Amino acid sequence: MTVVPRTAGTAVLICDRCGTQDQAAAATSDNDVVWPLVASAGWTGSPFATGPHSCPHCGDVVPEPAVAAQQPPPAPGASYGIQVHEDIDAIVVTPLMDIDADVAETLRDGLTAAVNTGRHVVLDLHAVHLIDSAGLGLLVRAHQQAKRRGGSLCLVAPSRYVLTVLHTMRLDTVFAAYPDEEAAFCALRLDAGRASAHGAE
Repeated sequence: MTVVPRTAGTAVLICDRCGTQDQAAAATSDNDVVWPLVASAGWTGSPFATGPHSCPHCGDVVPEPAVAAQQPPPAPGASYGIQVHEDIDAIVVTPLMDIDADVAETLRDGLTAAVNTGRHVVLDLHAVHLIDSAGLGLLVRAHQQAKRRGGSLCLVAPSRYVLTVLHTMRLDTVFAAYPDEEAAFCALRLDAGRASAHGAE
């Protein structure tokens, strides 16, 4: 591990390039997710404790891998950074990059339009590796809005990081999560069948 938890709410950061060690106050109760601690100390690297991480000096001279280059391009006619399409079972909203404050407004517009239809909304996160507090708040508000409209919001293919953040914030029981869109559609059809059977009684 390159971020080692200590007692009394502190942790030791270890640079994987030069071996520099730095002690800082732990900003989270989850020893696996350390991105608040890493960022507040001016370090760079993985959001997880297992690294790799670089001290400010090494982070300045070694560029981080470009995540954006791995993201698929927006489809023709789609808003930059987001795709929306309607399926027979739900409206599918697909962010094409990490969800942070820079893309939150675009995603909010797409999610709001989708949940306002009153239909079920599937948020496909296969292209999302990271999410910040702004993005997490957006998901919570969209979930609440969907419920008020009589629909639902579920997640597809969330990354390990997203799942860990949801668990840390105790939101893992709020959002249903599925490995792919077909699994989400099957669950929605099953729920609809149960509701119809219950209504017929």
